[in-house]
Amino acid sequence: MSGLKDIKVRLEGAVVQEERTENALPLLHEIRHALALLLETGEATVIDLRSLPLGTMDAEQLLQVLGQGEIQAQLDSLGKSLIQETRIPGVWFIEHFNIEERLVGQSIEVTFIPTILKSQPEDVRKGFLRLTAQLEE
Repeated sequence: MSGLKDIKVRLEGAVVQEERTENALPLLHEIRHALALLLETGEATVIDLRSLPLGTMDAEQLLQVLGQGEIQAQLDSLGKSLIQETRIPGVWFIEHFNIEERLVGQSIEVTFIPTILKSQPEDVRKGFLRLTAQLEE
């Protein structure tokens, strides 16, 4: 059985060159401000990593500072989605893949729980009805 240390978090698509673009530090400050906002107001922030120019050294610096936390989840719906808490509680690294397993989205979500993991009210209603029907049998 593999452990969390075996899970490889990577920044693909966001890496545009082999150099340093000096964007890791500003991005880390943005994450810090997003954490302050989350604590003050409860408002979540999503940072689209694929829209940012990051060099390989920047990506390495970002991943080194954020590290890997204790929680990982995987969803399989029209492709795989990987959700990994970083070493900083409230900061989540999220990757989305299509059915062909190509990376189609990569973000950092600063939130208490990532939106993709929350049960939707309609799904909860369906579950309630299904359980009610089973109990009435």
